[in-house]
Amino acid sequence: MLELKNIAWSLPGGEEIIKNIDLKLDDGKLIVVTGPNGGGKTSLAKLIAGIETITSGQIIFDGKDITKLDVTERAKSGIAFAFQQPVRFKGLCVHDVLNLAAGEELAELAACDLLGKVGLCANEYLNRELNSSLSGGEIKRIEIATVLARKAPLSIFDEPEAGIDLWSFSRLVETFENLRKQGTGTLLVISHQERILNIADEIVVIANGRVRTAGPREEILPSLLQGEVAPFCPYGKEERK
Repeated sequence: MLELKNIAWSLPGGEEIIKNIDLKLDDGKLIVVTGPNGGGKTSLAKLIAGIETITSGQIIFDGKDITKLDVTERAKSGIAFAFQQPVRFKGLCVHDVLNLAAGEELAELAACDLLGKVGLCANEYLNRELNSSLSGGEIKRIEIATVLARKAPLSIFDEPEAGIDLWSFSRLVETFENLRKQGTGTLLVISHQERILNIADEIVVIANGRVRTAGPREEILPSLLQGEVAPFCPYGKEERK
Protein backbone atom coordinates (compact mmCIF):
# COMPACT_ATOMS: atom_id res chain seq x y z
CA MET A 1 0.00 0.00 0.00
CA LEU A 2 1.06 3.57 -0.73
CA GLU A 3 -0.12 6.20 1.71
CA LEU A 4 0.31 9.96 1.33
CA LYS A 5 -0.14 11.85 4.58
CA ASN A 6 -0.83 15.56 4.31
CA ILE A 7 1.85 16.08 1.67
CA ALA A 8 2.58 19.52 0.25
CA TRP A 9 5.09 20.86 -2.23
CA SER A 10 6.04 24.43 -3.13
CA LEU A 11 8.35 25.90 -5.75
CA PRO A 12 11.50 27.68 -4.51
CA GLY A 13 9.70 31.00 -4.92
CA GLY A 14 6.98 29.88 -2.55
CA GLU A 15 4.15 29.03 -4.97
CA GLU A 16 2.16 26.05 -3.68
CA ILE A 17 1.74 23.29 -6.26
CA ILE A 18 0.58 20.38 -4.09
CA LYS A 19 -1.60 21.31 -1.13
CA ASN A 20 -1.97 18.91 1.79
CA ILE A 21 -2.97 15.76 -0.07
CA ASP A 22 -4.07 12.66 1.84
CA LEU A 23 -4.42 9.53 -0.26
CA LYS A 24 -4.27 5.74 0.12
CA LEU A 25 -3.57 3.44 -2.85
CA ASP A 26 -4.20 -0.27 -2.32
CA ASP A 27 -1.99 -3.02 -3.70
CA GLY A 28 -2.82 -4.71 -6.98
CA LYS A 29 -5.07 -1.92 -8.24
CA LEU A 30 -5.05 0.18 -11.39
CA ILE A 31 -5.46 3.76 -10.23
CA VAL A 32 -5.89 6.53 -12.79
CA VAL A 33 -5.12 10.11 -11.74
CA THR A 34 -6.85 12.68 -13.92
CA GLY A 35 -7.85 16.34 -13.85
CA PRO A 36 -7.18 19.63 -15.68
CA ASN A 37 -3.78 20.56 -17.07
CA GLY A 38 -1.62 22.31 -14.51
CA GLY A 39 -3.59 20.84 -11.63
CA GLY A 40 -0.66 18.97 -10.09
CA LYS A 41 -0.99 15.43 -11.47
CA THR A 42 2.56 15.07 -12.78
CA SER A 43 3.98 16.89 -9.76
CA LEU A 44 2.25 14.41 -7.48
CA ALA A 45 3.67 11.47 -9.46
CA LYS A 46 7.20 12.91 -9.27
CA LEU A 47 6.88 13.42 -5.52
CA ILE A 48 5.89 9.77 -5.07
CA ALA A 49 8.85 8.62 -7.20
CA GLY A 50 11.29 10.92 -5.39
CA ILE A 51 12.14 13.01 -8.43
CA GLU A 52 10.94 16.02 -6.44
CA THR A 53 11.07 16.35 -2.64
CA ILE A 54 7.96 17.17 -0.66
CA THR A 55 7.90 20.36 1.40
CA SER A 56 5.94 18.74 4.21
CA GLY A 57 4.04 15.56 5.00
CA GLN A 58 4.88 11.87 4.92
CA ILE A 59 4.98 9.08 2.31
CA ILE A 60 4.54 5.48 3.44
CA PHE A 61 5.20 2.62 1.02
CA ASP A 62 4.63 -1.01 2.01
CA GLY A 63 4.67 0.01 5.66
CA LYS A 64 7.98 1.88 5.37
CA ASP A 65 8.48 5.63 5.66
CA ILE A 66 10.19 6.61 2.39
CA THR A 67 9.77 10.38 2.81
CA LYS A 68 13.50 11.03 3.03
CA LEU A 69 14.60 8.51 0.40
CA ASP A 70 15.92 9.87 -2.89
CA VAL A 71 14.80 8.70 -6.32
CA THR A 72 17.44 5.93 -6.51
CA GLU A 73 16.54 4.56 -3.10
CA ARG A 74 12.84 4.62 -3.95
CA ALA A 75 13.53 2.78 -7.18
CA LYS A 76 15.36 0.11 -5.19
CA SER A 77 12.41 -0.11 -2.80
CA GLY A 78 10.14 -1.00 -5.72
CA ILE A 79 8.85 2.18 -7.38
CA ALA A 80 9.18 2.45 -11.17
CA PHE A 81 8.48 5.63 -13.14
CA ALA A 82 7.87 6.31 -16.84
CA PHE A 83 8.33 9.96 -17.79
CA GLN A 84 5.97 11.90 -20.03
CA GLN A 85 9.07 12.98 -21.98
CA PRO A 86 11.59 10.08 -21.79
CA VAL A 87 15.34 10.55 -21.81
CA ARG A 88 17.64 9.05 -24.45
CA PHE A 89 20.71 6.91 -23.76
CA LYS A 90 23.38 7.16 -26.44
CA GLY A 91 25.56 4.10 -26.78
CA LEU A 92 22.90 1.71 -25.45
CA CYS A 93 20.59 -0.41 -27.56
CA VAL A 94 17.02 -1.33 -26.69
CA HIS A 95 17.99 -4.81 -25.49
CA ASP A 96 20.58 -3.25 -23.15
CA VAL A 97 18.08 -0.99 -21.39
CA LEU A 98 15.56 -3.82 -21.05
CA ASN A 99 18.26 -5.94 -19.40
CA LEU A 100 19.16 -3.09 -17.05
CA ALA A 101 15.53 -2.58 -16.11
CA ALA A 102 14.95 -6.29 -15.51
CA GLY A 103 18.18 -6.65 -13.54
CA GLU A 104 19.18 -9.67 -15.59
CA GLU A 105 20.10 -10.76 -19.09
CA LEU A 106 16.75 -11.24 -20.79
CA ALA A 107 16.32 -14.00 -23.33
CA GLU A 108 15.46 -12.67 -26.75
CA LEU A 109 11.95 -14.13 -26.52
CA ALA A 110 11.26 -12.31 -23.22
CA ALA A 111 12.58 -9.03 -24.63
CA CYS A 112 10.45 -9.49 -27.75
CA ASP A 113 7.37 -10.04 -25.59
CA LEU A 114 7.97 -6.77 -23.72
CA LEU A 115 8.32 -4.80 -26.95
CA GLY A 116 5.22 -6.46 -28.39
CA LYS A 117 3.19 -5.24 -25.41
CA VAL A 118 3.92 -1.64 -26.41
CA GLY A 119 3.38 -2.18 -30.12
CA LEU A 120 6.97 -2.49 -31.34
CA CYS A 121 8.38 -5.18 -33.62
CA ALA A 122 11.37 -6.76 -31.87
CA ASN A 123 13.14 -7.52 -35.17
CA GLU A 124 13.23 -3.81 -35.95
CA TYR A 125 13.98 -2.43 -32.49
CA LEU A 126 15.79 -4.89 -30.24
CA ASN A 127 19.27 -3.89 -31.44
CA ARG A 128 18.49 -0.25 -32.25
CA GLU A 129 20.49 2.39 -30.39
CA LEU A 130 18.51 4.84 -28.25
CA ASN A 131 19.57 7.93 -30.15
CA SER A 132 18.04 10.69 -32.26
CA SER A 133 17.07 8.22 -35.00
CA LEU A 134 14.14 7.15 -32.83
CA SER A 135 11.03 9.29 -32.74
CA GLY A 136 9.54 10.63 -29.52
CA GLY A 137 6.74 8.07 -29.71
CA GLU A 138 9.20 5.20 -30.20
CA ILE A 139 11.29 6.31 -27.22
CA LYS A 140 8.12 6.61 -25.16
CA ARG A 141 7.07 3.05 -25.93
CA ILE A 142 10.54 1.69 -25.19
CA GLU A 143 10.56 3.41 -21.81
CA ILE A 144 7.16 1.93 -20.96
CA ALA A 145 8.58 -1.50 -21.87
CA THR A 146 11.48 -0.94 -19.43
CA VAL A 147 9.00 -0.17 -16.65
CA LEU A 148 7.11 -3.38 -17.46
CA ALA A 149 10.43 -5.25 -17.38
CA ARG A 150 11.04 -4.18 -13.78
CA LYS A 151 7.87 -5.87 -12.48
CA ALA A 152 7.89 -3.33 -9.66
CA PRO A 153 5.36 -3.34 -6.79
CA LEU A 154 4.39 0.20 -7.87
CA SER A 155 4.66 1.38 -11.48
CA ILE A 156 3.88 5.01 -12.32
CA PHE A 157 3.08 6.05 -15.89
CA ASP A 158 2.89 9.77 -16.68
CA GLU A 159 0.49 10.19 -19.63
CA PRO A 160 1.59 6.99 -21.41
CA GLU A 161 -0.63 7.86 -24.39
CA ALA A 162 1.46 10.95 -25.28
CA GLY A 163 3.13 10.58 -28.67
CA ILE A 164 1.80 7.07 -29.27
CA ASP A 165 -0.17 6.12 -32.37
CA LEU A 166 -3.69 4.71 -32.09
CA TRP A 167 -2.71 1.08 -32.77
CA SER A 168 0.08 1.10 -30.19
CA PHE A 169 -2.22 2.84 -27.72
CA SER A 170 -4.72 0.00 -28.10
CA ARG A 171 -1.96 -2.51 -27.33
CA LEU A 172 -0.95 -0.47 -24.31
CA VAL A 173 -4.51 -0.43 -22.95
CA GLU A 174 -4.63 -4.22 -23.38
CA THR A 175 -1.34 -4.48 -21.47
CA PHE A 176 -2.69 -2.39 -18.60
CA GLU A 177 -5.82 -4.55 -18.52
CA ASN A 178 -3.76 -7.75 -18.36
CA LEU A 179 -1.50 -6.40 -15.61
CA ARG A 180 -4.57 -5.30 -13.67
CA LYS A 181 -6.09 -8.79 -13.93
CA GLN A 182 -2.84 -10.40 -12.80
CA GLY A 183 -2.78 -8.15 -9.73
CA THR A 184 1.01 -8.45 -9.43
CA GLY A 185 1.57 -4.79 -8.61
CA THR A 186 -0.07 -1.41 -8.31
CA LEU A 187 -0.36 0.68 -11.48
CA LEU A 188 -0.65 4.45 -11.08
CA VAL A 189 -1.46 6.06 -14.43
CA ILE A 190 -1.70 9.81 -15.12
CA SER A 191 -4.13 10.12 -18.00
CA HIS A 192 -7.00 12.04 -19.62
CA GLN A 193 -7.92 9.17 -21.93
CA GLU A 194 -11.41 7.75 -21.48
CA ARG A 195 -10.28 4.27 -22.55
CA ILE A 196 -7.76 4.20 -19.70
CA LEU A 197 -10.28 5.66 -17.25
CA ASN A 198 -12.69 2.90 -18.30
CA ILE A 199 -10.34 0.12 -17.11
CA ALA A 200 -9.39 1.74 -13.80
CA ASP A 201 -10.23 0.21 -10.45
CA GLU A 202 -10.15 3.65 -8.87
CA ILE A 203 -10.02 7.23 -10.17
CA VAL A 204 -8.44 10.19 -8.41
CA VAL A 205 -9.23 13.70 -9.65
CA ILE A 206 -6.53 16.29 -8.92
CA ALA A 207 -7.05 20.01 -9.48
CA ASN A 208 -5.38 23.12 -8.12
CA GLY A 209 -3.03 20.91 -6.12
CA ARG A 210 -5.77 19.11 -4.22
CA VAL A 211 -7.74 15.86 -4.44
CA ARG A 212 -11.19 16.94 -5.65
CA THR A 213 -12.67 13.47 -5.52
CA ALA A 214 -11.50 9.85 -5.42
CA GLY A 215 -13.14 6.47 -5.39
CA PRO A 216 -14.15 3.42 -7.44
CA ARG A 217 -14.46 3.93 -11.19
CA GLU A 218 -18.16 3.09 -11.10
CA GLU A 219 -18.79 6.05 -8.80
CA ILE A 220 -16.41 8.66 -10.24
CA LEU A 221 -16.41 8.13 -14.02
CA PRO A 222 -20.10 8.87 -14.72
CA SER A 223 -19.81 12.22 -12.94
CA LEU A 224 -16.60 13.00 -14.82
CA LEU A 225 -18.18 12.27 -18.20
CA GLN A 226 -21.18 14.43 -17.32
CA GLY A 227 -18.97 17.29 -16.18
CA GLU A 228 -20.24 17.15 -12.62
CA VAL A 229 -16.87 16.69 -10.90
CA ALA A 230 -14.57 19.51 -9.86
CA PRO A 231 -16.00 22.88 -10.95
CA PHE A 232 -12.85 24.80 -11.87
CA CYS A 233 -12.01 28.27 -13.00
CA PRO A 234 -10.86 27.82 -16.63
CA TYR A 235 -7.50 29.29 -15.62
CA GLY A 236 -7.06 26.77 -12.80
CA LYS A 237 -6.71 29.46 -10.12
CA GLU A 238 -9.79 28.94 -8.01
CA GLU A 239 -13.15 27.26 -7.87
CA ARG A 240 -16.17 28.88 -9.40
CA LYS A 241 -18.73 29.97 -6.83
